Amino acid sequence: MNSLRLSSGTPLPLGAIVVPEGVNFSVFSRNGTRVVLDLFKNYSDNKPYDSIELDPAENRTGDIWHICIKNLKPGSLYLYRVDGPHSPSKGHRFDFTLPLIDPCAKALTKGSVFKAFKKKNGKPFVSVSEFPKCVVVDDEAFDWEGDKPLNYPAENTIIYETHLKGFTASESSKVKHRGTYQGFIEKLPYLKKLGVTSVELLPVFEFDENENTNKNPRDGEQLVNFWGYSTIGFYAPKNSYAASEKPGACVSEFKELVKSMHREGLEIILDVVFNHTAEGNENGLSFCFRGFDNSIYYITGEKDHAVYYDYSGCGNTVNASHPILREYIVSCLRYWVSQMHVDGFRFDLAAALARGQNGVLLNPAPLIDLIAEDPVLRKTRIIAEPWDAAGGYMLGAFPGRWSEWNDRYRDDVRRFIRGDEHVSTAAATRISGSSDIYEQTGRSPCNSVNYICCHDGFTMNDLVSYNHKHNEQNGENNRDGSDNNLSYNYGYEGETVNPKIESMRLCQIKNFMLVLLVSQGNPMLCAGDEFRRTQHGNNNAYCQDNGISWVDWTFAEKNRNLLTFTTRLIQLRRKHPVFRRNSFFTAKSSANTADPGIMWYDYNGMVPDWQKLNRFLAFGLSGKGLLLADGSPENDFYVAVNTDVHDLTVILPALTAEKRWIRVIDTSVSGKDAALSEGSEGVLSSQTRYVLEANAAVVLMSKGLAG
Repeated sequence: MNSLRLSSGTPLPLGAIVVPEGVNFSVFSRNGTRVVLDLFKNYSDNKPYDSIELDPAENRTGDIWHICIKNLKPGSLYLYRVDGPHSPSKGHRFDFTLPLIDPCAKALTKGSVFKAFKKKNGKPFVSVSEFPKCVVVDDEAFDWEGDKPLNYPAENTIIYETHLKGFTASESSKVKHRGTYQGFIEKLPYLKKLGVTSVELLPVFEFDENENTNKNPRDGEQLVNFWGYSTIGFYAPKNSYAASEKPGACVSEFKELVKSMHREGLEIILDVVFNHTAEGNENGLSFCFRGFDNSIYYITGEKDHAVYYDYSGCGNTVNASHPILREYIVSCLRYWVSQMHVDGFRFDLAAALARGQNGVLLNPAPLIDLIAEDPVLRKTRIIAEPWDAAGGYMLGAFPGRWSEWNDRYRDDVRRFIRGDEHVSTAAATRISGSSDIYEQTGRSPCNSVNYICCHDGFTMNDLVSYNHKHNEQNGENNRDGSDNNLSYNYGYEGETVNPKIESMRLCQIKNFMLVLLVSQGNPMLCAGDEFRRTQHGNNNAYCQDNGISWVDWTFAEKNRNLLTFTTRLIQLRRKHPVFRRNSFFTAKSSANTADPGIMWYDYNGMVPDWQKLNRFLAFGLSGKGLLLADGSPENDFYVAVNTDVHDLTVILPALTAEKRWIRVIDTSVSGKDAALSEGSEGVLSSQTRYVLEANAAVVLMSKGLAG
């Protein structure tokens, strides 16, 4: 196309950047020998309307290839092709016939990488018309109206984990734009009323649902990659989550979502997958990194570089210790903070990011430290999933301000509430902030992200409804998903109308919620657990873009008393700083300590014998020295959990003469009064004893006689 006016351009920043004179294109390829930029008019075009070959003498600075097209506009579509040596044993997989996605593309069009790769006469080729195109995005075109990330202190946050599409995909969501960024905005009033402070979204970086080749054995339907843990575009928000089909609309719609969330006082945390890409192993596809410089981007065999080290369980592992990858990942995070205004990131399989170029876990790990210390990211929340798929387990080993998903909290609390023998001591350690994991390294309870359930595993309803996973519809003969669920069905596998079983299950869900929200550390809820969302026993619904994974909002009405219970419990935590300490207790079991912050009791009101304590846990929290938001003194609290099959009469701690115990929560109480609203609590008839029913928990609060 002769009308294009070109100049050499500049090497940084990488990507397609709108500049006053047009668009500057810049891409990294150290070992590439030839780079061509293809321009397209429409997303479905099979051929470019113009192809521009970059001259190494004019358009290359170091390892960066760059060019400026002076009269190009935002919304333009493009791809690359790169030539170079094809020698897999040496780590090189260049193929000039393949279209390549810009690693820094800020939006992609419709299309499917996996559907675009085909075979003709036994040879692979790519249908460019089906291949997603990169979109030129003008970052300055959106009006943020003064919006900035909220960046709440960790001790004040309550995280709500959900899938963006699945949150509103069901007709029961009653939103106009189901399964989209705009649909999620329509549901923000619900989240604000629930009381959570931060929403952690499953991956919204561009991914390809068509990666999954399995079929549902029940109905033959094609399964998909629903969760999105297989990125194809790290700078690009998911195109199909936009209500508009206009190329690049996903960017403005995502920004509108962020701005709307911040207006409602809600943080946005993104689940990000930097440990691997969707290109797979040596039998996978080349559509991005592999085509630009495979030997740089991936960890490959030390002797045979054709083989990929797989610490992700997905075929490849990104070479995160390499300086080029470190710079790429940190620059990407900076973009999502500075241009997209997100408040934090949860790093999937983050232990893989600590592996060196030979696959060995590094301590210290350059990328882990770099993310924590980067000046742009300094106030951004960073959360690690502190393990990978190849045995790398780093719980407690992420330094400084890193928080971590605490699976030991999950497992110890599950065992305790289930009623397992002699786990009270372990549960006490988790409830008080997991000092055994974090205290020795100078960290705080807030470094622990406490959770009972998350996207990966049973929902809370299914945790008390199934003894075994039921993943048959995933097309893997029920082999996928964890077998170690620490669940119990209370007498019947799955849904039941038996009122006794249902009553027990509901009480246990309330027990889980109570313990989670009174524990020191940072609580995380899984979407729908507050009203008994079910996946019908599927504990690995990664491939189910349907009612199995979608939030069914009819349960919010059906189980409105549980929703009210959870809402009031969240209100209790947010009001009272005694549940939100940012330092560990000074002493946990000494009756001689003047003010240890926490005191532990057996059911006789005595300091427990930890070797004998079983199926019971009670503790008092001192409000001394703490103030509520209105400046008034904090209250004292007593929390007791009875996981035995017998009722207990517990001896209550004595209060000073001017104070009395009032009941705030009792999970054995049916209906909406299991958790009482502020001001409706009544003084206990007995200030010395409390009958705590079997498999139930109670929260008492001290109140002055004049209060």
